[in-house]
Amino acid sequence: MLAACATNSVNRAAGHGKTVQEGNQTPGGPPALAIDHTIEAISQDSRVQFVVLHYTAADDEESLRLLSRSGVSSHYLITDGPRPRIYQLVSENRRAWHAGASQWYGRTYLNASSIGVEIVNAGREPDGTWAPYPPAQIEVVAALLKEIIARHHIKPADVVGHSDIAPQRKSDPGPAFPWERLAREGIGRWYDTNDAARYQREFERNGLPGAAWIQRQLTRAGYACPGTGVLDAATKKVIAAFQMHYRPQRHDGVPDARTLAILKAMP
Repeated sequence: MLAACATNSVNRAAGHGKTVQEGNQTPGGPPALAIDHTIEAISQDSRVQFVVLHYTAADDEESLRLLSRSGVSSHYLITDGPRPRIYQLVSENRRAWHAGASQWYGRTYLNASSIGVEIVNAGREPDGTWAPYPPAQIEVVAALLKEIIARHHIKPADVVGHSDIAPQRKSDPGPAFPWERLAREGIGRWYDTNDAARYQREFERNGLPGAAWIQRQLTRAGYACPGTGVLDAATKKVIAAFQMHYRPQRHDGVPDARTLAILKAMP
């Protein structure tokens, strides 16, 4: 939304044909500052560096209530149903409270540098299965993400899920989210399948690398991973988050040849 500025006075800058905009003056108060906007620095970029995707684990009505009237929020909410709707709940130039304690490529507290997109989806069902994302909803997700990515020049690797940036405590958007499909449309990062197949054959022939190698590779891929050299519970959670994104058919945190081949093939 554009704020109305009808009460501001605008004067011509002498000799330049550009404008100097003055702020409003409080009646009886000191003169307002005149701020010259005629010159803009070339060394700048967007404060937005990441897009974080979530599922709501609630229906449309409850999702909208929680994200607009509680202690959490997101920039966008995409509803369910045959004709999904996009709500913008927070302006992109303001911080939404969606990421919490988080880290990606060493950058922490991603609320301050990301756009949060919540997608209405039940997440994990009581029977242990994961709710699918309808094609119509994903089409809307893709269209919105393309606009955000273009607007802020976001890198493919920086389009992430909540589980990627907080693997110890989050699982959304879950293994049912179609990351590979979006990657085919130029949204997000994916791996070279030929490289992954070659690395898998190597691991099956020569054996799997150790925990220290796995931890280094996960860190290289952006994840906040322990550097203990031990395949501990925290490392397994990071592996599971990686699998949910890049190998959703199996996301148990076990580092088998296929998982590690994909990890090695990551750009």
